[in-house]
Amino acid sequence: MSRSLATLWLTTLLLAPPALADPSAMPEPARPKQLLLVSFDGAHDNALWAKSRDIARRANAHFTYFLSCTTLIPRAGAKGYKAPGMKAGRSNIGFAPTVEDVAVRLDHIWNARQDGHEIANHACGHFDGKDWSKDDWLAEFHTFRDVVTQAWKANGLADKEPQGWAAFARTGIRGFRAPYLSAPESLAEAEREFGFAYDASLVTKGAMMPGEDGSLLRFGLPLIPEGPERRNIIGMDYNLFVRHSAGMDNRSRSAEFEERTYAAFKAAFDGQYEGERIPLQLGFHFVEMNAGAYWRAMERLVTEVCHRADVACVSYSQAIDLLTDRPARNPS
Repeated sequence: MSRSLATLWLTTLLLAPPALADPSAMPEPARPKQLLLVSFDGAHDNALWAKSRDIARRANAHFTYFLSCTTLIPRAGAKGYKAPGMKAGRSNIGFAPTVEDVAVRLDHIWNARQDGHEIANHACGHFDGKDWSKDDWLAEFHTFRDVVTQAWKANGLADKEPQGWAAFARTGIRGFRAPYLSAPESLAEAEREFGFAYDASLVTKGAMMPGEDGSLLRFGLPLIPEGPERRNIIGMDYNLFVRHSAGMDNRSRSAEFEERTYAAFKAAFDGQYEGERIPLQLGFHFVEMNAGAYWRAMERLVTEVCHRADVACVSYSQAIDLLTDRPARNPS
């Protein structure tokens, strides 16, 4: 090539406009992980503590345990608890049978936390607080904190209390779910004053992002389609139990109820996984209703989806951290 032609070719190359990328060929923005939040209310039965922790280990999941504090009070010490408006020693869920039973539960609570699970507040005696004032709720929150903080010492187990337990009990419990999902405005007022980061007592029309209510994030269990007619129901085992068998155990249909529940859970998960990827919340109790149908459906779901690279099965506090860069909604 002559010097003049080379100079012309170089000048043309330098002056040519830059090639523009084809918009259709640009990579799509990375989708957020699908979050699945599985939680348990009550958290009393020690056998189910062990079972749930085993499921979590196998599924690569972290759960939230909403603890009722009377499960840390032996029946002999029941008079030491008094709920707002109730006589001392009353509890809708009873008390722990023995100190030995409490000791096993305390060990599960601490080790679950060490495993990365979250311990949250479900009040103490499982009363319906729909008519409670802000001060009533605050009294119950303080009772819960005191019972959990002193649980080892109050049960004669001070020598076994793990280092860091008191700090965890005072500052490490960030969220609350009301018994019966009973959430009057007085509850939110008390939660904000007490310093909770989140509430998980609402019910929402399908999966929704948490709402901001001042300093409080408010989560809600979703209504999900279920059954042959795909009627909406709260994504919680007790509500399914009532629909399927009127709240009476029917062991002979346990497999049928499991299949119905799994199908509903999986469809709700897939709808978000393939769609907007709004976190899906599912709630359970430490009771294996209808011969364990709902726990088996939960176990199938988490073992199937939680190992996926684009899924995170997390606690509520972990979800808050992961949702930091995603917009919250206004509370309904």
